[in-house]
Amino acid sequence: MKRTLKDLQIKIFADGADKAGMLKLNADPLIQGLTTNPTLMRKAGITDFEAFARDILQTITHKPISLEVFTDEFAEMKHHAHKINGWGKNVYVKIPITNTRGESSLPVIKELAADGIKLNITAILTLEQVKGVAAALNPKVPAVVSVFAGRIADTGVDPAGIMAESKKILKGLPQAELLWASVREVLNIFQANDCGSHIVTVPHDILAKAMKMSGMDLGELSLDTVKMFANDANAAGYKL
Repeated sequence: MKRTLKDLQIKIFADGADKAGMLKLNADPLIQGLTTNPTLMRKAGITDFEAFARDILQTITHKPISLEVFTDEFAEMKHHAHKINGWGKNVYVKIPITNTRGESSLPVIKELAADGIKLNITAILTLEQVKGVAAALNPKVPAVVSVFAGRIADTGVDPAGIMAESKKILKGLPQAELLWASVREVLNIFQANDCGSHIVTVPHDILAKAMKMSGMDLGELSLDTVKMFANDANAAGYKL
């Protein structure tokens, strides 16, 4: 059975820091939210975090958007979270599950959740981490729990079972949504949908490919591939 992105139940969030791309995708009804992170922002050449965030929030005012703290100190992380939270009602503050020293962020997560701040807990890869986050979140406050399924798959482990179990762990938190993060290919979007994840966050380039190719007839795709090889051989002027 062929499916397109429109056939899926999962929410699709665009993951990137290219302003033009973010604004274009924000205008697409298929995209229900946006995410970014310091690595993507650096690749996009952004040097002023706050100026960039405030600029895009002039246009992205209704769909949820996640903006990540970048300090390693928990007291400062809490301060930054409150500041970022004040930039817009649609903002979710991304908090990494640990700092770079491997120290757990759960105490800060618990404090921020108790303060009513919408959080996106990021860089999660284990069920123990999911359990810790579930215990720290405020059941009355919206939150996103980002499990990096793509990075789990990079280790040779199928993330589907971990995602399904994570959803069970979050069952007692009606405001918490499970997010399949670090998508590597179009197939991952469908896998995220089929294992019951609430959200999948997809890089802009993979979104473009998914919008173009999902549901495409494989016979037609085969012919297009043959034509591509023939056109490139002709353009190169190859002769035998």
